[in-house]
Order: sequence, then C-alpha cells, then structure tokens
Amino acid sequence: MPAVVDLKNVSVVRPAKILLDRISWTVRSGERWVILGPNGAGKSTLLQIVAAAMHPSSGKVRILGERLGRVDVFDLRTRIGLTSTAVADSIPASESVRDAIVSAAYAVAGRWHEDYDQEDFDRAGQIMGELGISALSDRTFGTLSEGERKRVTIARALMTDPELLLLDEPGGGLDLGAREDLILSLEALAGSQEAPVLVMVSHHVDEIPLGFTHVLMMRDGRIVASGPIDKTMTSQNLGYAFGMRLILSEADGRYTARRAAYTHRASGAA
Repeated sequence: MPAVVDLKNVSVVRPAKILLDRISWTVRSGERWVILGPNGAGKSTLLQIVAAAMHPSSGKVRILGERLGRVDVFDLRTRIGLTSTAVADSIPASESVRDAIVSAAYAVAGRWHEDYDQEDFDRAGQIMGELGISALSDRTFGTLSEGERKRVTIARALMTDPELLLLDEPGGGLDLGAREDLILSLEALAGSQEAPVLVMVSHHVDEIPLGFTHVLMMRDGRIVASGPIDKTMTSQNLGYAFGMRLILSEADGRYTARRAAYTHRASGAA
C-alpha cells in the first residue's frame, strides 16, 4: 500500500526545547492510527507537521506523495481534513450547522457571498446523516453542546472529501455520554471503505474507537512504540509512554487502563 505520511528523522527544535526528536513514521493507505502519550509528549506538534501547518527543523516529510518544503502547502492542505479546538473556535456562533459544514468547500469559516450549488448541500446532508447529526442542521453553532460541536467539526473536515483526516483530541472536554456518541460516530467512519486515512491524537486508551488499526506511543518527543494495535498496545509499552506501571485491559475491542497498585514489603520481613 502506498505511503500517505512518510517521516524520516524529523526533529522540531525550539530554544532550550526539543519538541520532536528524530521521528521516523509511515502511515499507509487504509490505516487508522491513534497517537497516545502524556502532555508534552509531542503529539500535537507531530500532528501539525502532518497537517502541513509546521515545517520541521530537520528531517524529511512526505505527505500524500508531496515533499514538505517543495510543495505549495496551501494546495496540499486542501487534501487534508483537520479537526481541533482552534477550528471549532473559528466558526461564528450565529452560523447554522448546515452552513458551518458547507462553507468548508471554500475553506472559510462563516458564510459571506460564496455560491454553493445543490451538490454541495447534498454532500453536507449526506455527511450529517452518516454522523447522526441531521437533526442539528438548522441549529446555530453557538447553541450546540460540546459533543455536538465536535461532530459538526468532523463533518466540516469531511466536506471536501479529504484523503487524510486528522483528529486532535476529539474527546477532550466531553462527558461520558457525549464521548460515547462521538466514539460511535468515529467507529462508523473507521469502518467505511470510503473513509480517508485517519490519525487521531488522544491521552486516553478508552477513547480509541473500534476499527483503528495502528497505535503510535510517544514520550518526550520520541516514539516509544509503534505498530499494529493488537500487537503494540501492551501494558509495558503504555506504561513506558506514561512513565508509570499500568495495567491494560481489553474487552470487545475497547481498552481501559489503570495504575498498578503499589506493593509494600511485609512488616518484619527478613
């Protein structure tokens, strides 16, 4: 399968701080990746590189067959869908959900005087149906719950039929019910043969939807484990990434993790 993302010895260095340290990573067509790690591990920086929103200090980056540094990044970004808190914050509170989604066709947030045809609205309606948010179509973005906002931004990212979809902590700030609704939407997306390659950043293993195929674990700007999720998702790898002893459990394809109990030497032991 062709490489959709190909990083070789990529580093991002800032004064007194190495954000990414010699990252080599390949994502191929048809794969669904989750990037795990604690705060400060470099997950969001890595996602910015893959989104063509940041250039590395050193190393080689190819995204969708194009070499970063030798391609017009504005053209490249039209082939990449991105959801993040920043994207959600850019959508006017008074914008209807339908317009918030369809306006992605012009890469704008907030409809002005763009012309859209029926095909655009049909495409938006199809995506809303697939994500279970058709009933929100006429609501304004500012009236939505956090979980509804997350699913609308995913729909917006899918509007342009991207080849690569990047999800930056989609479950962040959601209550249990909203998070489970979102995970179900992502499971449906991951299971679709027409879906783009997916890369999701998360702090929590219980947010990984069914259908995700690979995992990348990071710590201190480095990769500590990478590969197929069924082989790489282990207590040892996860514990090393988060710097503590963890017990990982799996049931019906969903994961949970908890900190291992401390052990104490028995009183009076020789």
